[in-house]
Amino acid sequence: MKPARIATLLEPFFEPSLESSLDPAQLDQISSYIDLLQRWNARINLTAIRKEEEIVTRHFGESLFMARHLFPTSGKDGTSSARSLPSPNLGPAQQLDQSSNGSPSSKPRHPEPGEGPHTPERRHSAQGRSNSERASSPVSQGVPAIRFAAQVLDIGSGAGFPALPLKIWAPQIHLTLIESNHKKATFLREVSRTLALTDINVLTDRAEVATENPEVPRAKVVTLRAVEHFEAVLPQAVAFLAPHATLALLIGATQLAQLTTLTALDWNEPISIPQSQSRVLSLGRN
Repeated sequence: MKPARIATLLEPFFEPSLESSLDPAQLDQISSYIDLLQRWNARINLTAIRKEEEIVTRHFGESLFMARHLFPTSGKDGTSSARSLPSPNLGPAQQLDQSSNGSPSSKPRHPEPGEGPHTPERRHSAQGRSNSERASSPVSQGVPAIRFAAQVLDIGSGAGFPALPLKIWAPQIHLTLIESNHKKATFLREVSRTLALTDINVLTDRAEVATENPEVPRAKVVTLRAVEHFEAVLPQAVAFLAPHATLALLIGATQLAQLTTLTALDWNEPISIPQSQSRVLSLGRN
């Protein structure tokens, strides 16, 4: 699919105020990803979605919708300096790292004298705001912007959504993919190689086994898309969280009730996903 067509299909998932949500190089990466996905999907069952337009909107659109809420940026260069939207409810130590170049080698910001440790942020009132207004705010409901060099871990990665689009959007993140199916894990490595995505670790393991592996890093962001056995996987996802971290879920609205019964996280108000009647983005903090 041509990058221009991809950009048109993705427009509803980005803020109207952004002149260009993705640069040409990122659109080329998505185009190559789609070609690779379709070729591999003819041999192994990576996704039931076969039409190019649906691949763009369902897979990339929803994944990039999550990305811009977790990592506010114009998508021009994937660095924190491209677009930083701190929440007024957050302390300085919780704001997006404003390093000079946003590279993974930049030193982390230490609290200034008098600053306290990270504390759970207050929920930002969503009263009086429509779903469309909430969806256009990259730091909705007081969710803190996350440092671009953060550890990000995706569970049950499958064909790579939402994790690999997150990496396309924010190249500086340190990404770990957990996928138990060997063929799918091989596909994930091939996509990473073809798109020249670096700092990615693909673990061919089950999530419940990986939680016991001390070499698997605890992450500042853990992502999960609607999966089978959601009740079993959700507590495992929580186990991968570092302190003061975010669990980001792309799930059906019918699964929302399970979030508070299966976890002790502080959940924001779910954010409606454009062009979807039943799926939402939900962000929880520990």
